[in-house]
Amino acid sequence: MSPRNLAIGMVFLSQTVAGIFGNFSLFYHYLFIYFTGYRLRNTDLVLQHLIVANSLVVFSKGVPQTMAALGWKQFPSDFECKLLFYLHRVGRGVCIGSTCLLSIFQAIIISPRNSRWAELKVKAPRCISLSIFLCWLLFMLVNIIIPVYVNRNWTNYTTEKQKDFGYYFAKVDDKIADSLFAALLSFPDALCLGLMLWASGSMVSILYRHKQRVQHIHRTSLSPRSSPESRATQTILLLVSTFVSFYTLSCILLVCLVLFDTASWFLVNMAALSTVCYPSVSPFILMSRDSRISRLSFVWVRNTKSRTIISNT
Repeated sequence: MSPRNLAIGMVFLSQTVAGIFGNFSLFYHYLFIYFTGYRLRNTDLVLQHLIVANSLVVFSKGVPQTMAALGWKQFPSDFECKLLFYLHRVGRGVCIGSTCLLSIFQAIIISPRNSRWAELKVKAPRCISLSIFLCWLLFMLVNIIIPVYVNRNWTNYTTEKQKDFGYYFAKVDDKIADSLFAALLSFPDALCLGLMLWASGSMVSILYRHKQRVQHIHRTSLSPRSSPESRATQTILLLVSTFVSFYTLSCILLVCLVLFDTASWFLVNMAALSTVCYPSVSPFILMSRDSRISRLSFVWVRNTKSRTIISNT
C-alpha cells in the first residue's frame, strides 16, 4: 500500500468513525430525552429522520470508500456496490430534504402573527410526517435508475467508457446525455436548496426586525437571554450554512469529475470526503446547540453523585 493511500484511508476512517459516533450519540440523546419525559419539539421528528439519512450516507459512502482506500479488494460485490450507491444517493437526498424542511418549518414558526404565513403555524406541525414520507418517496424514486450506471468491476469487453470512483466504476455514454441526466437528477436538490436559502433569508430578516424592536429591552436587562425560538432558529441557520458550504464544495468537485475524461486520484477522494462531511459534522452542531442535552446531562450527573454519596454513607 502506498503512503498516499494509507494517508487518505486514515482520513476516511477518522471521518467515518466521527460520523458514526456523532449520529449514534445524537440518537441516544433523543432516546434519553424521550424516556425522561421531556416534551419533543415539532422539529425533533425531522431531526430524527436526518440522523437516519446521515447514517445511510456514512455507512454507504464512508465505509466502502475507507475500505477501498486501505486496499480491501473483496468488498463490495457488484450487487452490493449498486445497493450501496443507491442508499448513498437516497440518504444524501433525504439529508437535503430534511434540512430544507427544518428551515421552512422554522421560518413559519417564527413568522409574525400578522404575516401571510400566520395561518400556516397551526397547519405546519400536522404536515411534518407527510412531508418526511414524501421526501423519502421522492428521492427513492428519483434515484431508482442510478444502479444501472454503476459497476463494481471494469468491463473491458464493452465499448462504453467508464470512470473509476474508488470502489465502483460509472458508465460514461455521452457527455451531453450524461449532463442532461445529471441535471434531471439534480433538480430536486436544486429546488430544496433554493427553498432552503429562501427560508434562511426569511429567518434572518425576521430575527433582525425582532432584534430592532426589542433593542431597548436588551439595554435595560442585566442578563439578556434569547428566547427558545431564537436559539432554535440560530441552530437551524448554522446547520443550513454548514450544509450549503459542504454541498457547494461537493457539487463543484462532482462537476469537475463529470467534465474531466480521466478523474484524478486526488479529485475522486476529495469529492468522496466532501460528500460525507455534512453527515459527520451536523450531529455535533445539533448536540452543542441543544440546551436540553446539557440540562439532562447535568441532572444525570447530579443524581449519580447523590446516589454515590448516599451509598457511601
